[in-house]
Amino acid sequence: MSPVNHSDRWLSIVGIGEDGMAGLSPLAAAVVAGAELLVGGARHLAMVPDRAAERPAERLAWPSPLTDAIGPIRAARGRRVVVLASGDPFLWGVGATLARFIPPEEIACHPAPSSFSLAAARLGWAQQDCALISLHGRPFETLVPHVQPQARILALTWDGRTAAKAAARLTELGFGASRLTVLERIGASAERIRSARAEAFDLDGIDPLNVLAIEVVAGPDARPLPLASGLPDDFFEHDGQLTKREIRAVTLSALAPLKGQLLWDIGLGAGSVAIEWLLRHPSNRAIGIEENADRATRALVNAVNLGVPHLRLVTGAAPAALAGLERPDAVFIGGGTGDEGVFEAAWAALCPGGRLVANAVTLESEQALARRFTQYGGDLIRLGVERLVPVGSMHGWRPAMPVTQWSVVKPSHVAPGNPGQ
Repeated sequence: MSPVNHSDRWLSIVGIGEDGMAGLSPLAAAVVAGAELLVGGARHLAMVPDRAAERPAERLAWPSPLTDAIGPIRAARGRRVVVLASGDPFLWGVGATLARFIPPEEIACHPAPSSFSLAAARLGWAQQDCALISLHGRPFETLVPHVQPQARILALTWDGRTAAKAAARLTELGFGASRLTVLERIGASAERIRSARAEAFDLDGIDPLNVLAIEVVAGPDARPLPLASGLPDDFFEHDGQLTKREIRAVTLSALAPLKGQLLWDIGLGAGSVAIEWLLRHPSNRAIGIEENADRATRALVNAVNLGVPHLRLVTGAAPAALAGLERPDAVFIGGGTGDEGVFEAAWAALCPGGRLVANAVTLESEQALARRFTQYGGDLIRLGVERLVPVGSMHGWRPAMPVTQWSVVKPSHVAPGNPGQ
């Protein structure tokens, strides 16, 4: 097999650190020097003096939104185009964005050490054991699921206020003893590293360009998010419309979340099933369909509090509210949603090989599930839970309403006229 030749690729992405041109490898420096079009943020462009190039290059600073530059970059195909990026362009960087529009075989990448690599090296942390996240341009609440006892987190921040905001949230969650380290302008001559405990965070004048390192320490009142399905019911605000913990755990098991898949949660209620689906993997997506506007709002509050603010809400009644939505990989139909048209619309939209789970709490809805089981197959189970409650000065078991659950996988290949279609 012959080696790959990158010299004939018209687009180069060069990772550059706070030490500027001095920190580039000879090859990367030569690529920058030969640029005909130089693209990057104002800070990065300022690191490249005109004398560093064979001839002064045309320069393009990133517009807002950044994707507005894709057209001019593609129009320059055939010229020597160099994009400057922070550190490793394919780690929370611009590389993946460019690769969505330009074939990877036309791109040569020259990465530099990422901010994560530099931070881990300064702290003596094993990078593979850290959660590597970005809070830059992304919802701050996505930090929450990573706050686990004894965890180490490295986060790209939005600005100089992110660290204080994280300290306040950690303290609120019972992790006030956690140690926060702010690494400012890492790799530059003006680099500065400072630490403080979350509950006594007093660092000021933080440079907007910083990396936040968190050593998580749980206090006696900490409430970390368990990694298993079936979060405690009191983690959710609700008006009684909630799939209870034990039933929810079995429901999530039947839905079988997979990385990057989309769930429709029809009859969202407090949002507990959709939220736990999203917590299974950061790339998972969910659309909650809820007719009651107050419940929809409450579900979004729950999603934000539990670190999955990307839950998408559709306020309206199914099946009409399902029209035009992206096809799901899995569907959950809650116990209060038994309309036959809802099932038919959801089943028609469900991707082949996708899973559908429906819960029933009334005799009539249970009978509807039994009919569907007879027609479509799958698994039909009945779940009963009893809880210990006070009975005078003693205790006794009080049964909750039983839940009938039907789960079925939509066939990948079906014959014409088969009900599995």
